[in-house]
Amino acid sequence: MTTNTEGTASEGISPLEFRQTLGRFASGVTVITAADKTERRGMTASAFVSVSLTPPLILISVDNRAHMNGLLSEDAVTHFGVNVLGANHRHLSDHFAGRPDAGLNIPWFEHEGLPLIGGTLAQLVCRKQQVIPAGDHTLYLGLIEYSRYTDDDPLVYFRGQYHELG
Repeated sequence: MTTNTEGTASEGISPLEFRQTLGRFASGVTVITAADKTERRGMTASAFVSVSLTPPLILISVDNRAHMNGLLSEDAVTHFGVNVLGANHRHLSDHFAGRPDAGLNIPWFEHEGLPLIGGTLAQLVCRKQQVIPAGDHTLYLGLIEYSRYTDDDPLVYFRGQYHELG
């Protein structure tokens, strides 16, 4: 147990303090994609991490309230995609973060039935390996079965804003 800034006992720091503090960690921006027989979904996420080289594993964190969590938790959904956004993809990040642009032409393509976004910095196809409940989020461990990438510059998220390298 820790003591918060007001001096009272708590189960850790407040959500606001958590967000403010971890906002100082610069991260890339991804769009997680998945589909079942009736729908194709995408969700902006910066909670993405490399876990292991052998085997090649990554981890994503999805809010339990997100539509993506409902889709990924289905047994029938065995794979998900990770699309790493480049510096010119702010519009895609905004769109999939809940600020939809009805006129946006998303360059979808499929790899073995899994929707991915064309023109992004990198795309990964991951087989769902493990699902781990973690507080108000669920962690999805994925085995990378396919990847492709470019050498363009990434979109970076820092202190609640987009940035570019350089």
